[in-house]
Amino acid sequence: QRRSLAPSQLAKRKAGDEEEEEEEDWHPPAARKRQKAGGEAESGECYRSPFRKPLAVLTNRPHCLDSTQHEAFIRSILSKPFKVPIPNYKGPLGLRALGIKRAGLRSPLHDPFEEGALVLYEPPVLSAHDQLKIDKDKAPVHVVVDPVLSRVLRPHQREGVKFLWDCVTSRRIPGSHGCIMADEMGLGKTLQCITLMWTLLRQSPDCKPEIEKAVVVSPSSLVRNWYNEVEKWLGGRIQPLAIDGGSKEEIDRKLVGFMNQRGLRVPSPILIISYETFRLHAEVLQKGSVGLVICDEGHRLKNSENQTYQALNSLNTPRRVLISGTPIQNDLLEYFSLVHFVNSGILGTAQEFKRHFEMPILKGRDADASEAERHKGEERLKELISIVNRCLIRRTSDILSKYLPVKIEQVVCCRLTPLQAELYKNFLKQAKPVEELKEGKISVSSLSSITSLKKLCNHPALIHDKCVEGEEGFMGALDLFPTGYSTKSVEPQLSGKMLVLDYILAVTKSTSNDKVVLVSNYTQTLDLFEKLCRSRRYLYVRLDGTMSIKKRAKIVERFNSPSSPEFIFMLSSKAGGCGLNLIGANRLVMFDPDWNPANDEQAMARVWRDGQKKMCYIYRLLSTGTIEEKIFQRQTHKKALSSCVVDEEQDVERHFSLGELKELFTLNEATTSDTHDKIKCRRCVNGHQVRPPPEGSDCTSDVSQWHHCADKRGLQDSVLRAAWDAAVTFTFHHHSHEEQRGIP
Repeated sequence: QRRSLAPSQLAKRKAGDEEEEEEEDWHPPAARKRQKAGGEAESGECYRSPFRKPLAVLTNRPHCLDSTQHEAFIRSILSKPFKVPIPNYKGPLGLRALGIKRAGLRSPLHDPFEEGALVLYEPPVLSAHDQLKIDKDKAPVHVVVDPVLSRVLRPHQREGVKFLWDCVTSRRIPGSHGCIMADEMGLGKTLQCITLMWTLLRQSPDCKPEIEKAVVVSPSSLVRNWYNEVEKWLGGRIQPLAIDGGSKEEIDRKLVGFMNQRGLRVPSPILIISYETFRLHAEVLQKGSVGLVICDEGHRLKNSENQTYQALNSLNTPRRVLISGTPIQNDLLEYFSLVHFVNSGILGTAQEFKRHFEMPILKGRDADASEAERHKGEERLKELISIVNRCLIRRTSDILSKYLPVKIEQVVCCRLTPLQAELYKNFLKQAKPVEELKEGKISVSSLSSITSLKKLCNHPALIHDKCVEGEEGFMGALDLFPTGYSTKSVEPQLSGKMLVLDYILAVTKSTSNDKVVLVSNYTQTLDLFEKLCRSRRYLYVRLDGTMSIKKRAKIVERFNSPSSPEFIFMLSSKAGGCGLNLIGANRLVMFDPDWNPANDEQAMARVWRDGQKKMCYIYRLLSTGTIEEKIFQRQTHKKALSSCVVDEEQDVERHFSLGELKELFTLNEATTSDTHDKIKCRRCVNGHQVRPPPEGSDCTSDVSQWHHCADKRGLQDSVLRAAWDAAVTFTFHHHSHEEQRGIP
């Protein structure tokens, strides 16, 4: 294309080229293309921003500061105080700076001077001169129970926590770190032990946790209960590991994980496990160390030869707490096993204990003992108590009178029916073990005879099969049963105790909204209860050894609900007698006695517990003049031993000689109560209480435990009065704290 060479056109083109060069710095390519396509840009337009500054030349070399300037710059950053990133924040900033160790004396985890604070340890008061010399990093601090727990502890529980802490930290007995929590049932032993564990896991006078891990070993039916109690009182502050089932590999994996935990903040510092599971997996737990072990229902460890005792005793832990509301159950040697487990060597060896303590004490307790033997027994008893009291704390259920309604315990003697009496006498004539037992020999056959007589006292249906087979002691007994008799249906009129029970249930159901717990040692008796309930159309639930652990907790929770329709809770004393909380019911029937008084005491304590709102009635049914009264008398002897050693009762009467307790195979049909005859009650004339008990008399002692002897005229319980004419011959009844509640 030809362009004009005229001077005026050249000058115009020159000015346009300069503008193009300047605009190229910022025009996008598209704009340039449009410019080329459309010719020259419109004259007078300028696209360069007047605010644009020329860019500095970049180099790869950093701008270097000397070390002094750098250090000064870093210090200026770190010296700036922390500010809360909330606009106009006026709250306290606290004494701690981020990332900087707190200066000055160490301080306790909780304020020891707060109102209601429970202080377990108080450091010695230092003079001003000593405070200048003391190492601030080693100064001891207060140990204060978490206020979340101390606010709910009752006075006796605060005392118990202090005792436990002193024992496990070796402040009561130097070199020994164990103790026995022997409070009676219902006094909150679980809460006290949870408080102890939580305190040890978080605090110590050295301003660090006393222990890293704790193990709780309990009966299988209480594993879930312990887990729930920890959750209830600590509210998610800690995550316990509860093992109540699973395969061997799964349990081993969990236990290995638990034992491998280390450090100040262990994720799951509490292991809750059953005795059975612990015994089977003891090897895993023995590979490491544990700070504390708590054995609930610790009377399971009464035999130092069994596998459970050996497995627990080999656990690597210095601190041991044993919980048992009934530390003495049968004899003093079992008591020694418990004390030896928590504080080894405090009572010497088993042989030394038997020679020095057991033999003199038992001889002195016998009704036939000489004066010298009694004096020696009392001296050895005082010595034993002085040693054991340093590591054993026991409070009785009298404390609960401030918090719980009245409890009335009644021993109800029920006469045998004509059928039972004939079967009983027929057995005594035929059974050969009778002579063996009287000669002091106890064989398998004699023990079998005892069981047969106990079942006969419950109901003839329980020995019907033996009568059919013509076993020893029951030959020809089948002819005594009514014509056409069948075990498919229960016939209460054939058993004195079942007849009384039928009356008690019927009157309770028709006159109140109370619920009833039925307890027996035999599942066969529970089967009879079920037949009775179905025939009377009573709603019921049943707990025995066949029920899984998880299901037990569910049915207990459902029964305790006020809206649940169940009227009766059937309980096997062997499966669920310990630790269950059945406050949904306020009447309990102990249908048959156990040789071990602790089993009966445990079972009877299921209803009179924290949370109970109604007056409680306990009925202990005995067949008059039979082996059941002999068993009850033997219980009385054992409870007398327990009260003199554990409860320190000085006025326990010696009611029965050991020789009299061997007379098991007799039937006394002429008495209203063989037990009442043997305690030689001086308050009754012809079975009627005619005057109040004098100071120190038989019926006020803790051996009998029954403050009133009564016939029908003396009964205040309308339910039992209605059943009197059926089969009742005599009752002993005992009010708990009735004087404080104004009950006559």
